[in-house]
This record gives sequence, structure tokens and C-alpha cells, in this order.
Amino acid sequence: MTTAAALVVATYSRRMQLLLPDGHRVDARIKGKRIKPVCGDRVEAEPIPGEADWLITTLCDRRNELTRPNLRGKVEVLAANIDRLLVMAAPAPDPDWSVVDRYLCAAELIDASAAVIFNKADLPASESVDEVLEDYKNIGYQAVRCSAKSGLNIDAVAGLLRDGVSIIVGQSGVGKSSLINRLLQDDRQRVAAISDKSGEGRHTTVNSAMLQLPGGGAVIDSPGVRDYAPALRPEEVVVGYREIAAAGRACRFANCRHLREPGCAVKAAVENKTISKRRYDSYRSRAARSSACHPSGAGGCERRSGQPLRCSS
Repeated sequence: MTTAAALVVATYSRRMQLLLPDGHRVDARIKGKRIKPVCGDRVEAEPIPGEADWLITTLCDRRNELTRPNLRGKVEVLAANIDRLLVMAAPAPDPDWSVVDRYLCAAELIDASAAVIFNKADLPASESVDEVLEDYKNIGYQAVRCSAKSGLNIDAVAGLLRDGVSIIVGQSGVGKSSLINRLLQDDRQRVAAISDKSGEGRHTTVNSAMLQLPGGGAVIDSPGVRDYAPALRPEEVVVGYREIAAAGRACRFANCRHLREPGCAVKAAVENKTISKRRYDSYRSRAARSSACHPSGAGGCERRSGQPLRCSS
């Protein structure tokens, strides 16, 4: 029987939609209960004799995972093999930059690139927004003002997404779905994402879908991904703030937490303004919250030998 490598491009319950190497899309079922593919997974599958469906037989190794704890405290994988996180903020609701920092931290931990998108640029915004976006640029993140409503700088956002697989995250109400619809140039993403090989859309409830963008690249979208909130252990917070991690290599003590320790290169960098005080305050706040949630160091993100990075709580 022919076995083919395939990409999971949509999930609904225990069924999947696969993209085959020849460009065809097929519906598939999962062999057994131990295999749990998600959008973005690479799998091996084979056609089921006498049926249109295929059978997923093997889940290939993941480069990374986007995960969160579910209501039972177990790790739930939302998406796999992510190349990029686009972190969104907007004038309304009021931007919470600590939330943006938390997402950027998660991107560092799963080895994905990241950029900051400030949507609703047609609305009045605080004067501090320019300073914050400039801070992000100074530490190596691209930062773009745009408007999903008017189309302002949408081409620049599309350029960020042109290669690889991305997800778009941020506070509720910042316009994530509106931006995706603008990028798709219509609002029929659900139907388009699960159209079958005949090209006819199926009105099926989709848990997660990989949406191919007209300008290239793809975005994985689902309610779980849009509301994703990473859980972080204290030691991971240090790694996740890239400029603090870099400056910390010059600290007197290798295990410096950059809080009250003597000889701290990070605190010195804040004092001479080579590290943003806002980012440092955000780091301190995130580290304190993480320590309160994980007093014994349990939970958070962990990398196991030969295994992808996982985030839990």
C-alpha cells in the first residue's frame, strides 16, 4: 500500500485534512488513539481501500510545539512546527505591553522568530506607543503599525508572513481575525481552509486550520491559538527576554536573577539606558509572577532530549 508524507492543514474532532506532496487535499482519519496530530504536523498516511479518506499512521518529529495547560492541568498541543509569532496590540483595548512581552518570551523559547504588530493605527494612540515600538526594534524585533480596517501597511504585514508558517496572537479585541481576513482578501477563511479536492467548500466546524495567504506563507488559526497564553518557569523568563539574556552573560554570578544580586550587568545596562527600563520592569514582574506560580520550578517549558519544547503549567 502506498504511503505518503503529508502536512496537516485542518483538524476537526478526530478527523484531519491533509495536504499531499502533489498539492491535493484529502480527508483523513487517525490510526489508533496514541497518535494526536495537530495543525502544522508532518505525518505519514496511506489511502484506505474503497474509501475517499486516508489513514494517518505515523506522526513525524516536531521542531517545536505551541502548547498550553487545559482545564484538567494536562498539556494541550495547539499547533506544531511554527516558524513565526506575530504579536498584536492596538489602541483599543488599551495595550498591555507585558502581555506582548510574554508572547515574545514564548517565541524565544520555541525558537520561532517574532514581530510586533500595532493594529488600528487609524485610531488615536498614546504617545508612549512610538517609544515602546522603538524599544522592540532596538532589540531586534520588527514592529509595524497597520490597520486591518483601512488596509494601512497590510502589505508590510504580509511581507513578514511571506515565508513559513505563522500564528497571530494578542489580547482579545485587538483585531486578530480582522487582520487574517484582510490578509486573505476576504472573510471566507473557514470554508476555504477545508475545501476538499473538488474545490467545493464544506461548512464543517473546524478546530484549527492552516490558511494559505495570497502573497505566500500560511497562518494557523483557531480559537485556542488566538487565546493562547504561555506558562513560564522563572528560569525561562530570563531566556525569553533576549536583551536581558545577552547582557546577563557578563554578570558576576552565573545564576544571577538580575534582581538584587551584586555585580549584575543587566541592572547596570538599565542604569545606562542600553536596556529599556519598561522592559526590565516587565521582566521583574513576569519573573515574580512565574515564581509565585511555580515555587518549586515545576511546570512551564521544558526541552527533553530528542523531544520538542513543551509549555505547561
